[in-house]
This record gives sequence, C-alpha cells and structure tokens, in this order.
Amino acid sequence: MTAGAARIVVIGASAGAIQALSQILPALPADFPLPILVVVHVPADRSNFLAPLFQDKCQLTVREAEDKEPALGGTVYFAPPDYHLLLEADGSLSLSSDEPVQHSRPSVDVLFESAADAFGADVIGIVLTGANADGAAGLRAIAAAGGNALVEDPRSAFADAMPDAARKACPSARILPLDGIAQFLLENAQR
Repeated sequence: MTAGAARIVVIGASAGAIQALSQILPALPADFPLPILVVVHVPADRSNFLAPLFQDKCQLTVREAEDKEPALGGTVYFAPPDYHLLLEADGSLSLSSDEPVQHSRPSVDVLFESAADAFGADVIGIVLTGANADGAAGLRAIAAAGGNALVEDPRSAFADAMPDAARKACPSARILPLDGIAQFLLENAQR
C-alpha cells in the first residue's frame, strides 16, 4: 500500500505516549515538509504540557493547535485538552467540543476520520501505544481512502490495546517498531 506524496501526518496515542513520541518526533529534521497533527488523551482538567515538553526535544516547531489556523509543514500540532482536533479540506485546523468518542475528547478517531475525508490518499496515519480502541476506526478510514496506515508494533508498545485494536481493524496497516515509523516518515518526506 503506497499512496502518492503525503500532505499530512496524523498520530494518535494514549498511555505511554510521551515515551513513544520521544522516539519519533525528535528524529525528524527542522525542514520536515509535512504538518504533523497529534492527539494524546490528556484529562480535561490538565494543562497541555505536551507542546512545551516536545519543543525542547525537537528540531520541528511544536505548538498547541488553534482553531482555524493553517497546518504548516515542519510543525507539530497537539490537540488541546478537552477539544477534538479536525483537519479541514482547505488544510486548516478546527477544534470541536462535541461529545467524547471512545470516552475521549480529543479523540484519535475524530482526527483520523476528518483527515481521511479532507486529504484522502495523501494522509499518513499512525496509531501508537494506548489502553483503549481509539484510533482503530479512524485508521481504517485512512486506509480505505488510500492513505498510509502505520501501527506501532503492539509487542513493544507500553500499552498494546490501541495498536492491537488498530491492527485488527486495519489488516493492511504496516506494523513497525518506533524507529521504523520515524524512518518511514523520513523516507516518505523525501518523495
């Protein structure tokens, strides 16, 4: 399953997310050409510490997503706590306070399904470690639209429920270790 040139990367993670993302995002150079949208399940009452944490680790620009801003290459956008993050057809971001999905707001499925609708085959979707099934339906939507579907190897994930559910929902997904996911992104960005 090889899509055309990707235009966006979407990543979903939950339990163990910091460790997993710490092996992927810092491996990407400052001139990485694609926007990266990330949903991590953060409780609604917590401030978003993810953007400042990863800005210190990464060459990329890292920020919390804001409603209606354009998704720019070389930038990582984290969903704010208690808001769904969506991608619009014009490449802008939108935030929603709609009901939780899979008991989560932000929801990986909401981001992934909006990306599949907006950019179809030009999406790279990645499901990482986590303790529920969020992301499985969304990854299936990305694959059905012709995009690239990647799943962290459940055997090495901190919490295997999310990657295992994604693997089962999307049998065509590539199952890769974290360093393999980073390598895939680097290779795809050079096309």
